[in-house]
Amino acid sequence: MMTKNILRKGITLCIFALLMITFSSHKPAGRKIKLGFIPLTDCAPLVAAKELGLFAKYGVDVELSKEASWANIRDKILNGELDGAHCLFSMPLSVYTGIGGKAGSEMKIAMVLNNNGQGITLSKDFCGLVGFKEVNKVLGAVKNVQSKKEVTFAMTFPGGTHDIWLRNWLAAAGVNQKSVGIITIPPPQMVANMRVDNMEGFCVGEPWNGVAAAQNIGFTHIASQDIWKHHPEKALVVNAKFAAEEKEDLKKVMKAVIEACRWLDNMGNRKKAAGWLTKPYYVNAALPVIEARLLGSNDLGCELGVQKYKDDYMTFYNNGVVTTPHKSHAMWFLAQYVRFGYLKSEPNYKAIAEKLILDDLFAEVAKEMNVPIQPDMKAFKTTYDVPFDPNNIDDYLKATKK
Repeated sequence: MMTKNILRKGITLCIFALLMITFSSHKPAGRKIKLGFIPLTDCAPLVAAKELGLFAKYGVDVELSKEASWANIRDKILNGELDGAHCLFSMPLSVYTGIGGKAGSEMKIAMVLNNNGQGITLSKDFCGLVGFKEVNKVLGAVKNVQSKKEVTFAMTFPGGTHDIWLRNWLAAAGVNQKSVGIITIPPPQMVANMRVDNMEGFCVGEPWNGVAAAQNIGFTHIASQDIWKHHPEKALVVNAKFAAEEKEDLKKVMKAVIEACRWLDNMGNRKKAAGWLTKPYYVNAALPVIEARLLGSNDLGCELGVQKYKDDYMTFYNNGVVTTPHKSHAMWFLAQYVRFGYLKSEPNYKAIAEKLILDDLFAEVAKEMNVPIQPDMKAFKTTYDVPFDPNNIDDYLKATKK
């Protein structure tokens, strides 16, 4: 009897040991990470990372969530419903300063997703009055249209990139921004709103400028890269708690996205990417329009022909130039808020940039991914503006008032 009991105990211990070995060699999977996106062509890095299996390759379970507006993205990142998102580069700056959200709310910029590839579309009211990049004719054209109706322009989020491209364009054209209406419309709703005459122009990302031209509702007057070549546009923006408490998982997400950005900058891959983006659960726009503009060929509309961009089409990697987040770029956007009256006094430019941009984390990831780190805090100049020196912003603001 004693021998049987000893035998039973021995078998039980063996089974327990085997179970312990089994469970210790199969660690439970990490939680699902949720990333939002707006249906725009430049959500491509997240889509490519998902479709190519790169998130899984780097060991993270990522779910992509299609969102209706930038305000939705903002709210869900701040409350933790989204861990991060494809987001306007300047949106965290707008929210933190109280322009586009509750002042002091922190959304962190992990990396940049793309440069270039936005545009300003004008309605058929302007057809024949102003052509492609004819900024010198915009003031006269606006006055002409204003003699018949009020003129309203739309952008996608107060203080967002599209808002700032629009205001820079108006300033370059000599149009007082207070003399026209400026409203907020989510990107996918731009074309429908122009169709029913809710506005005479809009600034938005692709493919919606291309869709307006293809549907003969409006024409592409200027692209954002014509306003600032190789400007930062969308960024991977994340919840502050996620960045602080799940740093290693965030790094894995960033690595997957960087690999996707490299893949997208091989022009031979862009037709495949366009095929994904056209799907209803992603951008849901016509394949020919997405594909053409992703390849740098813009059929402008209004019988203006086709504009082909050779090195300043939408880029996603460009040897690390794209992906590096710059504090100087953040400071430029903050200066625009002062310039255009969003902020009554100057903010602490450097402190805000350092608080919101995860440049140290990006440097870690870049080193591990062999991404060249681009120099920061250098002066630069956009096409129609005076030079901007992040170390001397007061002189820049004085110059813009002249």
